[in-house]
Amino acid sequence: MRLLAVVLAGTVLLLLCGAVATLVIARVIETRYPPAGRFIEVAGGRLHVVEMAPQGREPEATVLLLHGASGSSGDPMTALGERLARRFRVVAVDRPGSGWSDRIGGAEAASPATQARVIRAALREIGIERVIVVGHSWGRGARPEPRARPRRSRFGAGAARAGEPSLARRRHLLVLRPGDLAGRGAAPHLDARDARRAPPDGADRWRRVRAAGAPARLCRTIAQPLVLRPGAFRANAEDVSGLYAFVVEQSRRYGAIRVPTAIVSGDADTIVWTNLHSRSLEREIPGALLVVLSGVGHMPHHAAPDIVAREIEAVAARP
Repeated sequence: MRLLAVVLAGTVLLLLCGAVATLVIARVIETRYPPAGRFIEVAGGRLHVVEMAPQGREPEATVLLLHGASGSSGDPMTALGERLARRFRVVAVDRPGSGWSDRIGGAEAASPATQARVIRAALREIGIERVIVVGHSWGRGARPEPRARPRRSRFGAGAARAGEPSLARRRHLLVLRPGDLAGRGAAPHLDARDARRAPPDGADRWRRVRAAGAPARLCRTIAQPLVLRPGAFRANAEDVSGLYAFVVEQSRRYGAIRVPTAIVSGDADTIVWTNLHSRSLEREIPGALLVVLSGVGHMPHHAAPDIVAREIEAVAARP
């Protein structure tokens, strides 16, 4: 009986120590990677947005950058912000629950449709109605749908065909299901202690980025460790786990898209397969243009930012 009491006390102490360590590490991460932009108040919370614009001239249009899973606004803004800001107003958003944005929407926040509505509300708060949308990976699904039809561009290997389950099914193997006890408790403690490493579902992308010549410090530059905080980690797991059902429904509407669309994908991507996902999306969206980059993986905007920016500019120029 005494041995059982000792074991229970030790277990409780271990959990408490883990919780304290997680809290301390999360605070260290937040201190190291503070908000880079401003907060926009919307119903249910606030979104963090980072903006850039041309100096001394009016922007030709507004480009909205949407990051993928395990990321934040720092990812696309680091790769494309300065290039695009020569001509456009650039707005990068931390999706709900990611980066510094609140997890707005409750249980529905994992749906890209819900996130799109929240992002649209934030854009309206700052006077933006029409945008060119640039979505990478998971972020491709969270495109806003303003009443005034926008010109829209999409790039990245995340242009997945929803009818193929491989993307979402594989992701389930890489994150804990958010409904599990471990997903709500143990996972953040286990991963926050390893904050200097890329998150588990991003290991391949970072190898591919480095192989393409991007700096090895990219993970820190784009504030990747923010995803390892307990709340952000859980939100990311929920986003990834619920993606499959959403894109299955969304895929039925691909043929109705009538705005200029570009897809930039790397043929060495092992997270979302170009031949399976990007090529099928090109077939389904009328007039879509697919650009395949040889030897590039899941992060084409870092491996070939000039090419991606050129395709965005091309979409902006199309009627």
